Formats: sequence, structure tokens, C-alpha cells
Amino acid sequence: MLSASDLRKGLKVQIDGNPYIVTEFEFSKPGKGQALYRCKMRNMISGNQLVKTYRSNDKFEKAELDERKMQFLYNQGEEFHFMDTDNYEQLSLTKEQMGDNINYLLENMDVVVLFFDGKPIDITLPTFVNLAVTRADPWAKGDTSGNDTKPVTVQTGYELQVPPFVEEGDRIQIDTRTGQYVTRVKE
Repeated sequence: MLSASDLRKGLKVQIDGNPYIVTEFEFSKPGKGQALYRCKMRNMISGNQLVKTYRSNDKFEKAELDERKMQFLYNQGEEFHFMDTDNYEQLSLTKEQMGDNINYLLENMDVVVLFFDGKPIDITLPTFVNLAVTRADPWAKGDTSGNDTKPVTVQTGYELQVPPFVEEGDRIQIDTRTGQYVTRVKE
């Protein structure tokens, strides 16, 4: 069993027989009384969002998930297809099950697919991915006050803020946990 103090972003818990992943987490300690843990969670099967506040003495069951290393093959409309690298078995996940992971997914990328009761429900990406910049507007000095960044679009269609020296055609490293720029990749 997990307690409310174990809650953090990315933790997978079981509530009413369904697996949930914590997508946002906020801790507050009022002057009197118990600490409060406000969580935003996503049902890993249906994709529904749940916002709940827990007290420090609340308990959770850890979600019993199986993991298998698989390779992303392609997406077809709203379905994303994967292949088990050991037995070549193929399966698909919906866009809702994938969540923000679609922003970093490239063909032939190795991922870990999570299973709950024998059904695929989510994937775990590598912590860092290298993606090519497909659109970068020119940066004009003085456009911002103090924060020198500009928006770019990478090959998956994901848009993020990067330093002004990043150009179209560069490859950049992105942290898949936060969706933020890490560094420019030299190749």
C-alpha cells in the first residue's frame, strides 16, 4: 500500500479497480490540521481525468502493471501500432491512451508498453529523445524582456520554446517527462 505522501507526478495507482497515473501534483500544509495532496490523475484505460484532494493518512493500492519492451511501428489515424521485439506480436493503442507521448514518438523507437489485466494501456518513453526542428521563426533581439526563447516545431508536430540560437534543421534533445528543451545535438 502507498500513502498520500508517496504521491508524485508519474506515479501509477489503482482506484476502484482502475489504474490511474498522476499527471499533476500539489502539496499544501495549512496552518492547522493535516497536509493536503491535490492530484490530477488520468485513467490509464479510458483517458478520463480525475481531480481529487487527499489527506496525509489516505492509502492507495499500487497499480499492478506488466511491462514489455516493444518497438513503435506506425500510426494510422487514431491508432498507434507497436511490435513485441521478442515474438513479433503486434498491438495498437488509441490516441487517448497515448496522451502526450505522441509528441515525442518516432517510427522504430523502442518503448516499454504497460499492460493491466493483459491489455495494453500506456507506454513509457526513453527519458530523452532527439528530434529535428522543422520550423523555427527568426529571433529578433529585444522581442522579449529577460527570457530569450522562441517557439519551434519539431518533426512530430510538437511545439516548444528553445534558445534563440536553435535553427531550422538542427536536432535538439527534449526531456519527455517535462516536454522541455535540453540541448542541441551535434551529429
